[in-house]
Amino acid sequence: MSLVQQEDRGGVRHVVLNRPEKRNALNTDLIEALGVALRAAASDTTVRCVVLRAHGTMFSSGMDAADLATIARDPVRLREWRERILSIWNLCDQMPKATIAQLHGACLGGAAELALACDLRVVAQDATIGLVETRIGLIPDLGGCTRLPAIVGLGRAKELIMASRFVDGIEAERIGLANRVASADQLGAATDLLVGELLACAPLAVGLAKGIIGASALPALAETLEEEVTAQELCATSQDFGEGVLAFAERRPPRFSGT
Repeated sequence: MSLVQQEDRGGVRHVVLNRPEKRNALNTDLIEALGVALRAAASDTTVRCVVLRAHGTMFSSGMDAADLATIARDPVRLREWRERILSIWNLCDQMPKATIAQLHGACLGGAAELALACDLRVVAQDATIGLVETRIGLIPDLGGCTRLPAIVGLGRAKELIMASRFVDGIEAERIGLANRVASADQLGAATDLLVGELLACAPLAVGLAKGIIGASALPALAETLEEEVTAQELCATSQDFGEGVLAFAERRPPRFSGT
């Protein structure tokens, strides 16, 4: 079965993560399949809006633990690995059509950064969203440190990232992280309502407005994305990251340096 499924509903392309038995953990195969689907949606002139969602009990638990362990053993691979993933995440932000992340269950780490790269987010009330990288000695380097402050403000972004803080859907809407919030059983309907509002607008104008708004909010996007990976390279070669990955695998609190 395909790791990423596609469903067309008129001018709307639903791109669906489909690794539910692994909590939609983002391993290399799933990420590459997602890239293929997003590129196809971006280039298809019949698609006016893209909805990114997932099968199973949650949107995604984040980056696959096995892939993180590989980077811990060989940090030299970090930049290439990260740049390949970031190029796919950036498609959500760069394509000249609206992108919506529909989030349920949990959306953690790199998956939360994928949602941040989308234009809009519709979130279940009982969902859990968290950028949890500092818990294992890393930073959010797939655009999280860059995009989150533009969405929720500097102070809240610092708290969410530096303290690896979780928020539910209700709080996500309160702080501006979610555009719409709904009960889990009404999540699809809430997304459809937002999609309908977007489809009622001229597609050329929507795409042009998206580009200008993005350039205004993040004028130094390329520079800060580069700073993220430079900082991540420092983290990946630190003792804290090795300890963080080991503690995660052993299901115990990490013993970071200085603690």
